[in-house]
Amino acid sequence: MTPRERPLRSRWRYAVAVVATIAVGLASRRWAGHLPWWLAKNAGDALYATMMVFGIGFLATHARTWRVATAAVAVCFAVELSQLYRAPWIDAVRATLPGQLVLGQGFHAFDLVCYLIGAALGVAIELGVLRRRVVPSP
Repeated sequence: MTPRERPLRSRWRYAVAVVATIAVGLASRRWAGHLPWWLAKNAGDALYATMMVFGIGFLATHARTWRVATAAVAVCFAVELSQLYRAPWIDAVRATLPGQLVLGQGFHAFDLVCYLIGAALGVAIELGVLRRRVVPSP
């Protein structure tokens, strides 16, 4: 396999990154009382976008980083904007724990900023850690 054919991303690394990001996001909600108020309020949204970067990177192993980040932000923005739509069926889904975690509860414009920050964090982690290749010593 030539370097051009080799995927940019290792699926196992990205799977671990998704699971780790979910764990940190849930922990930020669980122990919110021990965090500064601004971090407790916004960490989950930023980490949601970070997880989206890793999740899309897992699926699109050959995609450029900027495309992965753009897709992650687009998904996050779509989910946030979908919170403006109110209907009994979607509100019933949002009332469940999985629905709450995936779809959120209510629209907050500042969440869009958090998503941009979280996607930037995901890109920084990808470029700094996840895509680092180990070069065999001669």
